[in-house]
Amino acid sequence: MNTSSNLAVMPTYARLPIAFTRGEGVWLWDDAGERYLDAVAGIAVCNLGHAHPQVAAAIADQATQLMHTSNLYEIPLQSELAEKLCGLAGMQRAFFGNSGAEANEAAIKLARLHGHQQGIDSPLIVVAENSFHGRTLATLSATGNRKVHVGFEPLVGGFLRVPYNDIEAIKRVAEQHAGVVAVLVEPLQGEGGVQVPDTRYLASVRELCNTHGWLMMLDEVQTGMGRCGSWFAFQSAAGMEGMTPDVMTVAKALGNGFPVGACLVAGAATELMQAGHHGSTFGGSPLASRAALATLSVMEQDGVPEQVAGKGERLRHRLAEQLQGCSAVVDIRGRGLLCGVELDRPCGELVARALERNLLINVAAGNVVRLIPPLIIDNQQIDQLADTVAELVLDFARGDSVEVTP
Repeated sequence: MNTSSNLAVMPTYARLPIAFTRGEGVWLWDDAGERYLDAVAGIAVCNLGHAHPQVAAAIADQATQLMHTSNLYEIPLQSELAEKLCGLAGMQRAFFGNSGAEANEAAIKLARLHGHQQGIDSPLIVVAENSFHGRTLATLSATGNRKVHVGFEPLVGGFLRVPYNDIEAIKRVAEQHAGVVAVLVEPLQGEGGVQVPDTRYLASVRELCNTHGWLMMLDEVQTGMGRCGSWFAFQSAAGMEGMTPDVMTVAKALGNGFPVGACLVAGAATELMQAGHHGSTFGGSPLASRAALATLSVMEQDGVPEQVAGKGERLRHRLAEQLQGCSAVVDIRGRGLLCGVELDRPCGELVARALERNLLINVAAGNVVRLIPPLIIDNQQIDQLADTVAELVLDFARGDSVEVTP
C-alpha cells in the first residue's frame, strides 16, 4: 500500500497498513487481492455484510433520481423511514442526523429541554463510567473515558457519572441531586469492553426514571439493528416487556454503511422538540432514507435479528471450548454478535497479528478482543472466526509465558 497520500489526512487514527478495494458478504479484499474475514464490520456498521445487492441497488437507483433537497421541504422517504423505524422500536417520532454522535447530541438537547420545561435551570444527566457516546464536545463530555477528554477541556457540564450496572449508585444520585432530568446508558457497553449488565438493569433504570420523572435515554448506536438478537437490545431485556425508553439513539448499521443516524422519542419526550429547536442539513436525505429503508427491508424479509442469538451462542461456545484452560482468558461474554474475550493484560497487538492471518478484529478497553462480524455470518464462518481467534490468543499467551493447562 502506498501511504504517501496519508500525509494529507489528519492523523486522527493509527491506521493499519492496509487498504481494501472490494467487499462481499463477510469478506474484504485488499489492493493486493488478499481476502480477509471481517469481524469488525466497519465497527458494527455492515450488519448485512459488504456490497449487499439489494441495498446497493436501492442506493444506485435513488442516486439517479434525487439525493438531497434539505429539510426545508417534505421528504416522503424520510417520513416512511420514521414510521418504519418507530414501528419496529415501539417509539413515536424520529429525528434524523448522519451519525450516532449526532443522534446522541439530539438526546442531550432533549434532556435539557425536558429539564427547562420543569423549571430546572441547570439540568443534570446521569451517565456511566466507561461509556462511549461520541466525539463531539457534548457527547465526548458524556463519555466515561478520561482518555478521550484529555486536551479538550473545559468539557460540557451537566453530567453526573456513576459506575455502569450499579442501580444503587443511581439511587444515591437521586437523593443527592435535585436537578437530575435523565439517565443516558448503553444496554451493553461496546467500547467499554463488551460489558453486559445484570438481567434487570434496564428495567430498574426504567422504574427509577418513572419514579422521579426523568427521561430514560438509551444509546443503541452499537447494540441496535439486530446486533444483540432483537431489533433493539432493550426489547430482550428482562422486565422491559411492553415498555420503551423515552429516548433512543440508533445509527451505525441503520444504513449498512451509508451514514444515517436517528434519535427516536416516546412518552414524555414525544412533544419536546419543536420547530427551531434542532436541525440537520443532510439528516434524513432521500438517499440516506432509501438506504436505511432497504436495509430494514432486507433484515425483515430474511429474519436477520431472529438468527443472531443462536449465532452468538455458537461463537461464544466454540471460543470457550478452544480457550478452556488458558489462564490468560478472564472472561468470554456478550449478547448476540457483540462478543468480547477479556484477557488479563493489554492485547492491542492482537489486531496486527490477526491481520497477518487474514482476519480483522478489534480490541476495546485495551484488553478485550471485540468481535462484531456482519450478522449474515454463517456457521462455517463463525467456526473459522472462533478457531482463528483462539489460536491467536493461545499463541499470545504462550509468548507471554502464561500457563496453558490441558
